[in-house]
Amino acid sequence: MGQVLQVDEAQVLRECRVGPFVLKTPAMQAGLAGYSDMAMRVVARRRGCPYAVTEALLDQVLLRGGRGRKKGTILRDEDHPVAGQLIGSDGKELAAAAKVLLEAGFDGIDLNFACPVRKVVGRCRGGYLLSDPDGAIEILRRVREAVPEGRILSVKLRRALNETPEAAEYFEQVFAEACRLEFAAIAVHGRTVEQKYTGFAKWPFLAELKKHMPKKVTLFGSGDVFTAEDALRMYKTTSVDGIWIARGAIGNPWIFREFAALSRGESLPDPPTIFEQREALLEHFAMAVEIYGEELASRQMRKIGIKYAKLHPNGPRVWREFIAVKRQRDWDTALMRHYAADGPGVRIGSVPDAEDVCKRLEGY
Repeated sequence: MGQVLQVDEAQVLRECRVGPFVLKTPAMQAGLAGYSDMAMRVVARRRGCPYAVTEALLDQVLLRGGRGRKKGTILRDEDHPVAGQLIGSDGKELAAAAKVLLEAGFDGIDLNFACPVRKVVGRCRGGYLLSDPDGAIEILRRVREAVPEGRILSVKLRRALNETPEAAEYFEQVFAEACRLEFAAIAVHGRTVEQKYTGFAKWPFLAELKKHMPKKVTLFGSGDVFTAEDALRMYKTTSVDGIWIARGAIGNPWIFREFAALSRGESLPDPPTIFEQREALLEHFAMAVEIYGEELASRQMRKIGIKYAKLHPNGPRVWREFIAVKRQRDWDTALMRHYAADGPGVRIGSVPDAEDVCKRLEGY
């Protein structure tokens, strides 16, 4: 991954606490726009994920009952502890929206000051707030007042808006205030907002940050964690308290059990078998139908299914069928064709990426 830090093989597993909760594994499922709904979270929970954050929920949608409020606030008893991630630009509205989520049963609130998407930044939300430290700090204070003691309060940041000294100073101001306000956790992505997802995340930045932050505030590291081995390497080289697993968890909920084993000094478990993959796919689709209805769930599961296909030995073929799903009948047909016989799965990265292969074949 282009990292320069050396791994300390003697390092031992450290306690990872988020508010009143101690996580069994020092990792969590990140908030992922369009992905990390209740279905994705629960599938991951059943395979070792100890903590999760929702996809970003717009404060105005929650306050005005707009489209998406129900989808964002669906919870199951097994989906805990969980924080509702909020995105917005006004401290009063974000504080009010935080109360809505807490009343809906969430264990805490996560503020998104990291999203690099242009339309989000252009509306003074997400990563934009790292260019406006006064506005960001006002939000931190307002929401801190709204979240009672005993509930989780965290914030997701990127290491700066860009590479300028001014941006670095703005980050320091926002980060220091979150520490001063005793946020339970701070997650930091090692790229700048302007980088989006290009280049490498700077893990040494996370290591330096951890050296100088209060011990009572948990630091989650984020960026370039696609496998359990990546997670272990970040954990050991940066000394962060936990790993914020984002894109690496899409279609691979087993990443949490794999990282748990590695973090205990055990061998990497075998990849999920065909039948284990099928079980997860069936669970995921059924819960997606519960949230969206069959038609919308079928469209939603296309992009999820092609990620699961990476674990299948016939990944490109499976990818082609999942991308064409329009209804549950199509989904069931694909599962019957490719998941009817058990057998070993493949390790992500051990065969050509199914999605990339198919995109090249189709001329994407």
